[in-house]
Amino acid sequence: MPLLEAVLGVPSGALSQRLQTAVLPDHRVSWVKDEAYPMIERAPGHDAQGVVLLGVTEDEESRLSYYEGAFSYHLSEVGVRTTDGTLRAVCFYPMSQDQTRGAPWVLEDWVRGWGEMVVGAARDVMARRARYDAETAGALRPFLTARHWSRILARRGAGPTTLRHAPKDGDVTIHKRHEGYRGFFELADFDFDHSRFDGTRSPTVRREAFLAFDAALVLPYDPKTDQILLIEQLRFGPMWRGDPNPWVFEPIAGLVDPGEDPADTARREAMEESGVTLGSLEPMVQVYASPGYSTEFFHCFLSVTDLSEFTASANGLVSEHEDIRSHVLSFDDAMALVHSGEINAGPLIMMLFWLAAERGRLRASA
Repeated sequence: MPLLEAVLGVPSGALSQRLQTAVLPDHRVSWVKDEAYPMIERAPGHDAQGVVLLGVTEDEESRLSYYEGAFSYHLSEVGVRTTDGTLRAVCFYPMSQDQTRGAPWVLEDWVRGWGEMVVGAARDVMARRARYDAETAGALRPFLTARHWSRILARRGAGPTTLRHAPKDGDVTIHKRHEGYRGFFELADFDFDHSRFDGTRSPTVRREAFLAFDAALVLPYDPKTDQILLIEQLRFGPMWRGDPNPWVFEPIAGLVDPGEDPADTARREAMEESGVTLGSLEPMVQVYASPGYSTEFFHCFLSVTDLSEFTASANGLVSEHEDIRSHVLSFDDAMALVHSGEINAGPLIMMLFWLAAERGRLRASA
């Protein structure tokens, strides 16, 4: 129901009166292998349990087709059994044969593992309906889902409040959200007020926030040789700031995929960006990149990794237009680059200073 409400933009109370349980004979519903959504296919002898939506308007059919089109699904006419007899209905089928059937679909499992993320992403997809076609929206869908996974991670990893303000209900009130930019990134434009430290209420103010993603960052370190691995690539922030050298040294990093543990992201990105297989991972810090205006959040790890056999090379995913060069440096050489200013990415500098504080311990146990 929440997903249908998000797609149609209709309150759930009004929708519930138009839903009727139904059975689609000779069909089977399964997970799409390695995906977070189901597929339906003809399967003699099987019954697909579901609901039929009655009284669909032309606009609602258009909205449903836009959303399902983002998954490469299309409408076909079917006959369903209901308590009132057989009804003619339409059902969304995959347009391609590329989808591989996984385990039998269980709605409760989807709700528990993916429901909140997918419903949130559905609202984001539909908000882009006037801007993008279904295919473009479909390409954005994994990133929109990842943004909602970040919200879940934020709740799970909320830090302590031993000294800072411990918030209460109503401390922050968002009065209105204006129409902002919605693309790969999103710009929230909103009016809000909040409680002040002196107990009074702030005036209502209008602000903007850059809605980004959670990212996992990892610094491979070989304590036996006292070497680190870092990467170099062209970065658009320095380029658009007007920096004459926008190639930047950084730690290995990547966006946390929906449902993915940040440690798994670190291992995946290490292989994609440098071809290195990480050793053991140790959490460093978890930090906001720029909390004044951005939701971007970093999960930082150190990986004790054997770099003695590593050969630096160019890497990166062609599909993501990445052009990445790896470097293996001694710790002292890396710190010299920090002091000279050649290393100028804040996260890498932060992680190197964390390593400086823990380096003795790590080398002693190597």
